[in-house]
Parts: sequence; structure tokens; C-alpha cells
Amino acid sequence: MAHGNNSKEKVVYVGDTRVRKGNGFITPPDYSAYPGKSEAFIPNFLLKEWMVGVVVLVGILVLTISEPAPLGFPANASATVIPIPDWYFLFLYQYLKLPYASGDYIVLGTLGVTGVAFGALLLAPFLDTGRERRFYRRPIASSLMFLSLAAIVYLTNTAWTEYKHEMAETGQIPEDVQREEKAAENRAKGLPTSSAVKAKEVAIIDKDDPAMGLFKQATCISCHAADLKGAGGPSLRGVGDTHDKEAILTIIKEGQGQMPKMYDTALGAGLSDQDIDALADWLAKQKSEQ
Repeated sequence: MAHGNNSKEKVVYVGDTRVRKGNGFITPPDYSAYPGKSEAFIPNFLLKEWMVGVVVLVGILVLTISEPAPLGFPANASATVIPIPDWYFLFLYQYLKLPYASGDYIVLGTLGVTGVAFGALLLAPFLDTGRERRFYRRPIASSLMFLSLAAIVYLTNTAWTEYKHEMAETGQIPEDVQREEKAAENRAKGLPTSSAVKAKEVAIIDKDDPAMGLFKQATCISCHAADLKGAGGPSLRGVGDTHDKEAILTIIKEGQGQMPKMYDTALGAGLSDQDIDALADWLAKQKSEQ
């Protein structure tokens, strides 16, 4: 879109912005009628927007993978702390500490000033109706924007500075900093840097047992997976800790919960009663500790 009356300025038409107002139905000319000054909305213009979005999304994914959220030591609920909000609320936190926004003026600070600010924001599209889009040609709107940004930066910095001074005067170290220092010490010593407990993986007992083949032949892998970790059904690793051979045979023949009877299915797959018995005996051996 062009600004002003500069004839040398490049004009790019998007959508129907090139159509002049007239009487009756007007068929807009094709974008090719404006060589070098127009482009097809689909796919040319939209494709560029999508490509920018894809680059931003990939960048966010790379940051997420390269710098995962740390899982540190649990917070100490009994620690003495100086309450402070998250950084993006610091300017509001500091604003509510001002004399005219707290104490006897709390209603003015919470409803009056903020009400005027949000009301002005809502009315901005109706008050600023000029066609100019360059910020330096919109002095009033631009001045209010820069004034608001400066106020937010100033209040945020003031709140954080006062918080650090208060922590120094009381001799306190932020509890999150203490946990980070503890994690750094453990990392230097080769110890765990978080309180997360990694689950111990249960190994398969007797992988070379012929019953492993029977397990696959009986189509058990469709629900419990070939590695016994479970797919649609639960994991069978360590199943021997809670079920003995007889209990497993009962489940095969009668089913349990959402698991249907598998006895006839196993017979249809070519297994004999002896094979089913051997399979149940092998599954009963699958225990977490040997």
C-alpha cells in the first residue's frame, strides 16, 4: 500500500485494494494487469506468510529440544521468602505500591487508573481514525505507546531492584537460587541434579525360551507388544510379581477387565493346552527382581 503522493513509491496490491469505487458491479482486473505491482494472494502472498510461520515454529522447537525445562530439587515450603510475582507482572506489582494506588487510594489505583487505561485502549480504534500507518506521522498515538512502554520498563526495573535490595538487607538467598546452586554442586560431583526418580526398567526373563515364540503366535503381541511393554494393553514385564501361573491361566481362559477370553484364540492360532500352560509358566517368571 502506498503512502502520500510519491509517484516513485512501489505500490503492492493485495486482495481488492486496487479496485476503485464505482457504480454498479465491477469485475476487478487480474493481478497480472499490474506487473511488478501486484501478486496473487494464493499462493504467492500467503505462502510467504506461511514460510515465516514455519521458520518461527522450527526455531521454537529447536529451543525447546536444546534447552528443556529443568526439573530441579523440590521447593522448600517452610523456607522464609519475600513474595514477588512473575516478571511479567512486576510492573503492576510496583504500580500498586505507589502512594496514589494503595492505602487510602486503593480503589483509585485498582479501578480508576486501570479503568481509564483499558477504556482508552478499547476506544483507540474509534479515536485514531487516520489513514496514516507510519508511526512517526501519528504523534499522539505513538507518544502514548512509547510512554506506556517506558512506564512498564521503569516499573519492572524498579520492582526487581527493590526486591534484590530487600533480599540483601535481610541476608536471604532466593530459594530457587539455593536449589540451582545445589544442583550445580551435585553436577560437579557427578550426583543427580534433580529429585526426579527414574523408573528402573524390568528386563525380560528367559528371552530365548520357546514360550516367547508361543507368545507371538498366540497374537498376544497385538495388545502387549513384542517387548512386553504393552501397546493397547498393559505391560507384562514384572507380571509375575502380582500373578502366579494359575492366575495367568485363569485370565487367559476367562479374561479380566477389558481383556477378553484368549483361550479359544490361542487354540485357533495353533497352540495346544500344553503350549498355553508353558506360556503361562513363562509369564509367571517375569518378575522385577530375580
